[in-house]
Amino acid sequence: MSLAVIDIGGTSIKFAGYTTATGLFAQTRVATPKTLAAFYHCLQQQVAALRQITELTGVAISSPGVVDQAAGVIRGASAVPYIHHFPIVTELSNRLHLPLTIENDANCAALAEAQLGAAADVRDAILLVLGTGVGGAVIINGQLHRGRHLMGGEFGYMLHGDEDTVSHLGTLVNTVARYNRQHGTQLDGKRLYELAQSGDSAASTAMQKMFHVLAVTIFNLQYSFDPDCFVISGGISQNPALLGDLEAALDEMMANTELTPIRPVIRIAKFQAEANLYGAAVHFYQQHQAGLIPLERT
Repeated sequence: MSLAVIDIGGTSIKFAGYTTATGLFAQTRVATPKTLAAFYHCLQQQVAALRQITELTGVAISSPGVVDQAAGVIRGASAVPYIHHFPIVTELSNRLHLPLTIENDANCAALAEAQLGAAADVRDAILLVLGTGVGGAVIINGQLHRGRHLMGGEFGYMLHGDEDTVSHLGTLVNTVARYNRQHGTQLDGKRLYELAQSGDSAASTAMQKMFHVLAVTIFNLQYSFDPDCFVISGGISQNPALLGDLEAALDEMMANTELTPIRPVIRIAKFQAEANLYGAAVHFYQQHQAGLIPLERT
């Protein structure tokens, strides 16, 4: 079974073919169109190109926004506003003439890690995506837990203190923005991390505050969901120092907390830029196996 797998982003859309035997192939990327009509044309063109090299049996899409699986609608909002609030699954399936699934991008990343990546050896896992904000997903018995309002895994909305959120305090993007405002600098996140590692006291203090917020978040989620492990994804997860820094922050926090016999297990994601494409394929297969989607149009 060959799939066309698609990852919709605000800046670009990634396309690839996928089979369980070969993984991803024929990968390409195009700029995200500005209109819905151009979007339809782009997807039709790219899927047609894949059909020239393989027989497709379905299309699997990773998308921003809150994906209502029952309605086939992408709710919420994103950097691609024209994909929201109409039956997009039906519209795309009719245009592409193939069975089609859509899943939220963070959920796709979690499915990739749970089925094929860093959490493939466990049943229950929590994915934390550290980007501009803190996103993520909850995997229970290998399946996504979406929640009553489809907000399962939106950890960035959690409060830290009385007035601030995990997204605001727990990402490198926001940490470096605060640092630059306070110190009149124009550093990027990579440079701030490097300064902290070199012993710069101000940079180290800023980073330690971020790690503490993440450690508290992981600790609280451990005692809420009790997963087998946490998987950390997002751009900062490519820094080889991240795991050690998170572990140290967790150790420090737990040393000052009573009655905490369970120490969370933290892993770094296997997949990075390709996670959403792999996860979209996993979601398609799960939907097919559940009898929710055929392999050919009727």
